[in-house]
Amino acid sequence: MSHRISVLFLSFLLISTATVSVEDGFISVIISDKGLDFVKDILINQAIASIVVSQLPQIEKSVQVPLVGKAHVILSEITIKNIQVSSSFVETGDTGIVVVVSGATANLSLNWRYTVSSWLVPIGISDSGTATVKVEDMQVGLTVNLTNQGGTLKLNLLDYGCDVGELSIKMNGGAAWLYQVLVDAFKGNIGSAVEDAVSKKIQEGIPTLDDLLQTLPKTISLDKTAALNVSFVDNPVLSNSSIELKINGLFSERKGVLVPQSYHKGSDHISVSNGDLPKMINISIHEKVFKSASEFYFAADALQWILDELPNQSLLNTAEWKLIIPQLYKQYPNDDMKLNISISSPPFIEVSDQDIDATISIDLIIDVLEAGEVIPVTCISVNISASCDAEIIRKSLTGRLKLKKFSTYLKWSKIGKLHMNVIQSLTSTVLKTVLIPYLNSQLKKGIPLPILKGFALDKARILYTPPSIGVSSDVTFLGDYYLRHHLAYVS
Repeated sequence: MSHRISVLFLSFLLISTATVSVEDGFISVIISDKGLDFVKDILINQAIASIVVSQLPQIEKSVQVPLVGKAHVILSEITIKNIQVSSSFVETGDTGIVVVVSGATANLSLNWRYTVSSWLVPIGISDSGTATVKVEDMQVGLTVNLTNQGGTLKLNLLDYGCDVGELSIKMNGGAAWLYQVLVDAFKGNIGSAVEDAVSKKIQEGIPTLDDLLQTLPKTISLDKTAALNVSFVDNPVLSNSSIELKINGLFSERKGVLVPQSYHKGSDHISVSNGDLPKMINISIHEKVFKSASEFYFAADALQWILDELPNQSLLNTAEWKLIIPQLYKQYPNDDMKLNISISSPPFIEVSDQDIDATISIDLIIDVLEAGEVIPVTCISVNISASCDAEIIRKSLTGRLKLKKFSTYLKWSKIGKLHMNVIQSLTSTVLKTVLIPYLNSQLKKGIPLPILKGFALDKARILYTPPSIGVSSDVTFLGDYYLRHHLAYVS
């Protein structure tokens, strides 16, 4: 089994995480038996692609042939041409992850040549030609496990092997006695060469894959401020029908270099459901992940915005407000404005059985620009009740905020008292045309789902299961370019 085959198998397992722990792991994914079968099929197909055209070591032997003499026979360019698999399975349990291929057949080609010398023909005779070999009832298996090592995964090879069943040889040319020599003297050597070649690829692939696992990031930078902790928590849990891991999933201060994210567009079929139809993977994000984001950005003073450009730029001029707030226009006629918006406390976020509820408290300050000076003229406090519909864009969980209701009060004013209907009208306009669209643009950045490069979600469904939001999805394999590239890097 090649380096990239082992990578493909185990790296896909890295998608998975275990049930939520309220102390450590807040993002979880479970690979179901359907997902494991998907991984197994990819593993087998990629393994065949890597083993086919493999050339086995040359085999040579001297044998005594009755009535002929001593023959020195050499088999060279022994090449595996194709492999067909009749059955396979993957099992998980306390002993590890077991992958078995049984009843496989392989076709080989080879070149042969011999030299015979005897007392009758002292100068010797020689001949050469080709042959084909069919290997039947081949069994291949390996057992591995994954352990947590400081937030990354350590791969351990527990057992492996390859056993060859029956071999049949077809000669192209050559003397009649040579066929029997090949069957009697070389049959075991050819079978052993096939077994050794497959076993060697398993041995070579596991250390390389383990090196690759160590390169997986523990944090992913989301923007200039925040990073998502994607380190693994606890050891993987293997059951008889799934593989489970845990990921920390909390927000923290960004440190170091941005880890690039690769996005491949999967299926556009995204549905929202509370059903539980079988899917390959089930990702669960605890509401504490969202609360972690809320608390982090608030503490980092990142929930403050000064808006001086809008799609409808006329809203940022006092002339647009002269009928609603005449004293503003009277005191500052035709002056440009800026909206200074700051969230006054960490937004409260809670997952419901229909959507995600959010309560946001903001201070809205209107600044007037006059003669190069910024003049704060009024401050309105707003308590917003909103809902957020979860969406999946590429490999990120995003959302779209919808305003449910809001309440306001005048905190202070330098342009006189404002009536409640004026405050409500002003706030409604700002929320609907400015703040909510702006927040939605930020929410589109999303939270990365733990899906590795080379894979994409397919026919994903969003599930609201308080206190978590889930993504139930099948997965498509987009090719192994990324895996091959990184294997070359770590080799």
